[in-house]
Amino acid sequence: MSTLIQGISQTGQSRFLTRFRSNPFAIPSVLMILVFVVIAVGTALLSSFGHQWPCDPNLTNLEQKLLPPSSLHWLGTDNLGRDVLSRMLHGAYISLTVGVVAVSVSLGIGVLVGAVSGYFGGMTDQILMRTVDALLCFPTFFLILTVVAILGPSLLNIVIIIGLVSWTGTARLVRAEFLTLRETEYVKGARVLGQKSWKIIMHHILPNAAAPILVTAILGIPDAILSEAGLSFLGFGVQPPQATWGNIIADGKTYLLYAWWLNLFPGLAILIASLSFYLAGDALREAAEGRD
Repeated sequence: MSTLIQGISQTGQSRFLTRFRSNPFAIPSVLMILVFVVIAVGTALLSSFGHQWPCDPNLTNLEQKLLPPSSLHWLGTDNLGRDVLSRMLHGAYISLTVGVVAVSVSLGIGVLVGAVSGYFGGMTDQILMRTVDALLCFPTFFLILTVVAILGPSLLNIVIIIGLVSWTGTARLVRAEFLTLRETEYVKGARVLGQKSWKIIMHHILPNAAAPILVTAILGIPDAILSEAGLSFLGFGVQPPQATWGNIIADGKTYLLYAWWLNLFPGLAILIASLSFYLAGDALREAAEGRD
């Protein structure tokens, strides 16, 4: 957040924060994101110390299969008698991990390509942008699905693949920002003083492009979450018994008519998490652009 505020300091930090808070969805969406983060981190920490709450997500009990929500199992049980709440909590960790790490990979590649293309221009720009255009011709999800089918489904493969195929939009955005910022007076002055290109990029241009880059990163997280959920639903994502929101829905699709909780609760989790990131990113964008 501090980098974002520095990047838009010309509009005034107080104005930015005022505009952000004035958005009716800003604070609720940020709070909801924090809730998911606390759940994911808390679940991971408890698991690392050998504790499972409310119980082991992979513990099966066929005598208690497909039980509806109750005081014993708050979100019911699945077709193997596993506690859905426990699996949902572990699924939150998987989904947020995929979202954050995949976006980090995507952001790193996109910023690098966009910065080099926008700053140096010429033939370098032509080669890089034509590569981006070629990649944009392929539907992203089907490209991810194809690569996962070839390399095999695993959490590491999914994170890397989503990151490697999702950087093109970031690259085009960063290029556009650099094309504008490289013509500013302070950048021209830095060139006259003989500063190296990488120093100009890192110290003069990139901080001023921080706002749209951060917004792009936040908006990319729900896309990654949805991609992972879709892959898991189709059986190409994180493999059972490890729980994700997508494979919980996949397990419950057979029992949709009489075990509604298996699809409703993970579906709501995906919806709320994705919507929270979208609304937070949109509020940041409007605040940075000076729109009320």
